[in-house]
Amino acid sequence: KNYQQSTISIIKNKMFDVSTSGAYVVLYTVLGLFTILAIISAGYGSSFLSSTVQDLLVARKEPIEEKGDVRERISVANSGSGVDGGVLATDFFLSARDSTGVFGIAMSFFASGMGAWVVYGTTEIGATPQLSWLGILGYSIASAIPGVFVMWLGPIIKEATKGENAFSTTDFCRMRYGRVMQITCTSISVFYMWIYLVAELTSISNVYALLVGKETFPDLNKLYTTGIAISIGVFTVFYTGVAGLPSSIVTDKFQGVVMMILVILLTIVVCAVPENKLSRDEFALASNWTADGFYVMVTLIIAIISAELFNQATWQRVWAAKDTPSLRKGFGLGSILVFFLMMFFGIMGMIGYANDPESYDTFMKYAYLAFFDLLEPLAQGWHILVLIFVTCLAASSVDSLQNGITSSTSADLLKLSSNPALVKWANRFFLVLVNVLAVWKASQRYDVLSLFLVADLVCATAVFPVFLGLLDQAKWGVLAPTEFGAFMGFIGGVAAVLVIGVVVSPEFYTRNPFLYFWLYVPGQYCSLCGTQRMWTFIITPIASLVSTVIFTVFDIQVRTWFGKEPRAPIITFQFDKVDDDGQKVEKDLAEDGAFEDDILEA
Repeated sequence: KNYQQSTISIIKNKMFDVSTSGAYVVLYTVLGLFTILAIISAGYGSSFLSSTVQDLLVARKEPIEEKGDVRERISVANSGSGVDGGVLATDFFLSARDSTGVFGIAMSFFASGMGAWVVYGTTEIGATPQLSWLGILGYSIASAIPGVFVMWLGPIIKEATKGENAFSTTDFCRMRYGRVMQITCTSISVFYMWIYLVAELTSISNVYALLVGKETFPDLNKLYTTGIAISIGVFTVFYTGVAGLPSSIVTDKFQGVVMMILVILLTIVVCAVPENKLSRDEFALASNWTADGFYVMVTLIIAIISAELFNQATWQRVWAAKDTPSLRKGFGLGSILVFFLMMFFGIMGMIGYANDPESYDTFMKYAYLAFFDLLEPLAQGWHILVLIFVTCLAASSVDSLQNGITSSTSADLLKLSSNPALVKWANRFFLVLVNVLAVWKASQRYDVLSLFLVADLVCATAVFPVFLGLLDQAKWGVLAPTEFGAFMGFIGGVAAVLVIGVVVSPEFYTRNPFLYFWLYVPGQYCSLCGTQRMWTFIITPIASLVSTVIFTVFDIQVRTWFGKEPRAPIITFQFDKVDDDGQKVEKDLAEDGAFEDDILEA
């Protein structure tokens, strides 16, 4: 009760003078502009625009040269002739396949990965002096390095899935392992992206409430914050439902540029205000290199890499990239932008703490609100710019997550349905359902960092079983898992988490060890401090790796003993057999030198 009363007092004392009606104007204006941009990107109404503006706004594939002939493969505005335009248009709607250059990939990775949560995440670590520089560097590196992994893994997975047949790494799991691992990967991916979506809606709602002076503890003004979350969800579902992934990538370009401009302006203005100026000695109070900071660095790097490898919103950009050089350069540039934005908010947190260390130490101010403490001396116009900034952050992440969630099942829906339009409507229905559940969960106002840690730990249980599938079976032997070995590796990772929880606190976790996925350690109130969480994120993937290898050896031995194919899928559906036969015919014809048209006909 004292905590809640203290928090309400802190919110009331913040001198933000944005009116409720003014905040709504900002919200709906920004979302409305992105919606119009998305609809234009799909070709609707683009005929009224000049060819130069169309080239900038309308998402389409460029003609590509194939065996000496120039063919228009897919276009939003023009499906091309001589092929099934409905199927091609649906494929492009879901994947934006082979359409995006370096700048588009860079801005899309940057904007979609940096949501409204960043105003809390690194800021909280920067304003916590026992974490300080190493904590900030760890969070920044951890957020940027998944792009480096995708630069390396992306072309390999795209080639392994034969490019045109896949939408996400869940399709890689189906082709490499089988249905059991596809379902496992899909479940983990959707869970992670849904948690990410909940965190985004929670963050943006709280930011709006803070800047209009509304309290959010414990259950105050829930109608207002839920309304903000619903607004973000409705607009993004509408324009992604109408225009698909291409619209998300086009809007990401503009959102990324706006974000960079506003960050530069805020950096200059916040640091120029006399109230925020510091002496070297004052800043030294927040500037530390600590053991706890190192533990956080290790924890976050393992946690975020594990989680982001299951973020299909990121993997969609692999198939959207025009070619491998565009993919690698785009993700490289995007990773650099992500790193610097995370560092910006971390340093803002340090400046906030150094301005008033006593208030933070006595919990009269909270570390996660440090960035907003620096905004207080600014005029109202700057507070409105911050609302524009966080709305861009939220919209760019939310629409990407929505497309990422639907991509997990897109390949199978296209295979099962002879009506491509039905696939679009199935995805739209799924989007609405996912967003309704996300808004409901966001209304419960969970701590954002805790939400991410839960999802990160779940992903850490399966990262090795899934991505060891990239190893060549002939070269690596049992390190290249069977489907049974990979699935049991995931189970081994889950078991490791449960055992660690019971060891850390037997009296707390024995009755329900699954609660340890929240990584709560009795008596510790810093979400990341201490070594228990670090060792959890080290041990869990290692246990998963060891389990994968052991059960792969067991699986191969048992199947060989019974004369079975050791790497056959555990379960095969009837339409999988038909698909495999079709792929075999295509491969045989290609090897015989048959013309491409004959292959497509076969």
